[in-house]
Amino acid sequence: MSWKTAHRSFYYANAEEPEDIRLDPKTTALLVIDLQETYMEDKDTPEETARWQPFYDRMRKTVIPNNARLIAECRARGVEVIFARIACMKLDGRDRSLSQKKPGFNYLLLPKDRPDGQVIKEIAPQDDEITIIKTTDSALTGTNLRLVLHNMGIKDVICSGIFTDQCVASTVRSLADESFGVVVVEDCCAAATMELHNHELDIINMIYCHVVHLDEVLEFFD
Repeated sequence: MSWKTAHRSFYYANAEEPEDIRLDPKTTALLVIDLQETYMEDKDTPEETARWQPFYDRMRKTVIPNNARLIAECRARGVEVIFARIACMKLDGRDRSLSQKKPGFNYLLLPKDRPDGQVIKEIAPQDDEITIIKTTDSALTGTNLRLVLHNMGIKDVICSGIFTDQCVASTVRSLADESFGVVVVEDCCAAATMELHNHELDIINMIYCHVVHLDEVLEFFD
């Protein structure tokens, strides 16, 4: 199924197909969101690790290899590659947003220099590629990313990473509100479950972004 007809929510079930997307490498950035070592670690108990096994499998078999390919393709085309990662500046984490201080899955105390907070080594930043450190879900909220993108003349942002229904979706909404064109690469993203992943893509598609596959996005470049 083409990106033009996939992931249609109730709101867009009968909408016309969108126009073809053309991306100029000079005004396009790839934003890789929260692909950090900590999310590949086993959970506190064997039972919880087993519950997350489908996520680990998708990450190892699909998301990490596809991001490696997407990053390489963008670098070859001269597309700016930017990374965002969750990290706090203070060791006690008191600079974190409220969502990262609440108990439960979203609670994360991850000082910026800890090894498990770094970008997964298979896709690590190179040379002078920018890494945005955030204490919020959205990579724009509370960071200078908005200013950085505008200063570099970026008009379109390709998004990949985790989690589809949390930081990816939040970032996509923020980018759309700032009038950037946004493309989400479905097979370069993951949520805890495929149900959550697909449900969120249905919600954000066509209003906040266009959801595409890796092979499709590579055809958008001029």
